[in-house]
Amino acid sequence: MMFRLTKTMTAIGTALLLAAPAMAAEKPGEGVSIQMAQPTWDTGWFQTAIYSDLLRELGYEVSQPMTLDNPAFYQAVAFGDVTMWVDGWFPGHNSYRDTFEQGAEIVGAVALGGALQGYLVDKASAEKYDITSLDDFKREEVREAFDRNGDGKADMVGCPPGWACEEVIAHHREAYGMDDYINVTSANYSAAMADAVAAYEQGEPILFYTWTPNWTVNELTPGEDVVWIQVPFVDLVETEKGLEDAATMEGVEGCVADPCMLGYVANDIVPVVNSDFIKDNPAVRALFEAAAIPLTDIYAQNALMNEGDEDVEGHAKDWIAENRDQVDQWLETARAAAE
Repeated sequence: MMFRLTKTMTAIGTALLLAAPAMAAEKPGEGVSIQMAQPTWDTGWFQTAIYSDLLRELGYEVSQPMTLDNPAFYQAVAFGDVTMWVDGWFPGHNSYRDTFEQGAEIVGAVALGGALQGYLVDKASAEKYDITSLDDFKREEVREAFDRNGDGKADMVGCPPGWACEEVIAHHREAYGMDDYINVTSANYSAAMADAVAAYEQGEPILFYTWTPNWTVNELTPGEDVVWIQVPFVDLVETEKGLEDAATMEGVEGCVADPCMLGYVANDIVPVVNSDFIKDNPAVRALFEAAAIPLTDIYAQNALMNEGDEDVEGHAKDWIAENRDQVDQWLETARAAAE
């Protein structure tokens, strides 16, 4: 009886030992925790949720994301207080390189060159007043048309303090003398843009800054509802000096000119990860180097949020289900890297 029991236990132990490598290969992140971060702009939360779920499928214990502004995140990821986010914008965030590069690094890309930035006006006003550049707002008739508060200046939706775009807009305000003829709003961006959309729907002129991917370009389609206008000349912030040629782009849909002198360098949206973590987790490196999300899918999800559907985690799960074959290829690549 004892012999039979021992024999049975040996068989069970052997089976468990044989199963262990398969389980480890399937879940290379088992027992490893990740403190995810996300930015204060909600248009980046969709990719955060997608990447979080992919990491969970690899066995990682991923926290609910901590919402941080740029300075706080880049300092925290360098020290390992947070593990990562998937919302680095480069070269726009180049000013933070000295903060994070001693302890963190860029790994892969969510969207290469997909992040356009610039200034837009409603198409009807652009045609009526022949607006092609920020310089056109120096004309009194144009300022009056876009002056919503009676201060004699055109009103423009800008970016809140702490965002990289706010720093660039501040640079442009000085370089182009914008404060003489444009009043830039730096309040809550989503609320300010919702107000601009409502004004547009009432037939009022609007001027605003935006970026892609963003719900704004889904709500106000460039070339149909609004147009990108040009800057008077390219004048980049210090951290982007030398990239002037990249601030003028060909084929920008809905721009008043081709090539279009947007005055902003197209950004790559990339993950930034703590270096010690990524060194110890080759599966994550492989996943991030393989994965990417089409900008059109991010636009569509951002539009859902703007319409009041704020189930970002549900949107992420739906996207993963709809792209299961591609997702499984990324996960297999990650698992292979962990072996």
